[in-house]
Amino acid sequence: MNNRPLDGLIVLEFSQFLSGPVAGLRLSDLGARVIKIERPEVGDLCRNLYISDTDLEGDSTLFHAINRNKESFAANLKDSGDLNKIKKLIAKADILTQNFRPGVIERIGLGYESVSKINPKIVYGAISGYGSQGPWKDLPGQDLLAQSRSGLVWLNGSGGDAPTPMGLAAADMLAGHYLVEGILSSLVKSIRKGVGSYVETSLMEALLDFQFEVLTTYLNDGNRKPVRSSYNNAHAYLSAPYGIYKTTDGYIAIAMTPVPKLGELLKLDSIKVFTDQKEWFTKRDDIKKLIGDWLINETTQHWLDILQPADIWCGEVL
Repeated sequence: MNNRPLDGLIVLEFSQFLSGPVAGLRLSDLGARVIKIERPEVGDLCRNLYISDTDLEGDSTLFHAINRNKESFAANLKDSGDLNKIKKLIAKADILTQNFRPGVIERIGLGYESVSKINPKIVYGAISGYGSQGPWKDLPGQDLLAQSRSGLVWLNGSGGDAPTPMGLAAADMLAGHYLVEGILSSLVKSIRKGVGSYVETSLMEALLDFQFEVLTTYLNDGNRKPVRSSYNNAHAYLSAPYGIYKTTDGYIAIAMTPVPKLGELLKLDSIKVFTDQKEWFTKRDDIKKLIGDWLINETTQHWLDILQPADIWCGEVL
């Protein structure tokens, strides 16, 4: 596809695994030419990180999914000859991304201060686990570990369950997207002012921003921690009927809905009495169990045929 926004721009990607390569993937989708710098023979360690038993030309499907439409350039960054080749590429590049642990790429001689001397207009993007400062800066920036330290794992699953991580690499993917936002903003600055920029984010910052709704509530609610519903939890801060319910042939999701109105439509008298909206939260588990015990008696489509014409926010679980 021609005439994409970043056509003609060159990105050097000194990143592996997921967070940095996700940023490169999105920049490539926008038209940039992404050149992935990999170690000779070994390459990105993600080449051997399998999420299934499917192999594509000796590499994992995950590697191909994250690195499609990129070029690869093998270079030993500890070799002076290879390093000189890299510096020649830097002089021609518009963007550089890296997700080394803080301090590593600086020791190689490719930190922002060094790179900006080679190319003052370059936009330099960095992702780490927990930022370049602070007591956690040297800890490994891995998705599950970041989720566990961020509090996110206490929002999934139901009350009484163990801390439950998301079933996706949320920290990695979000951090990659946030880096792209910063890079695109810096490109605008580069066009307007003719100067480069240093853009930095981390897995932890991405996850904290992801939880801004919950954290804002916590900080303005007397620091009361969110409590997961003990019955089919779907959101720690939302009242009944918000959740997913089992039917005779599957599941149905029901979002924000006045409980008495839902009772009328379902012909469920036991929940019509909850006219006080505060009780939808304080008695959330009791109400949801009453709904669950009722919905399990019919098919998903049966309930959809009742609820959807009444403009109730609901849907089948596919």
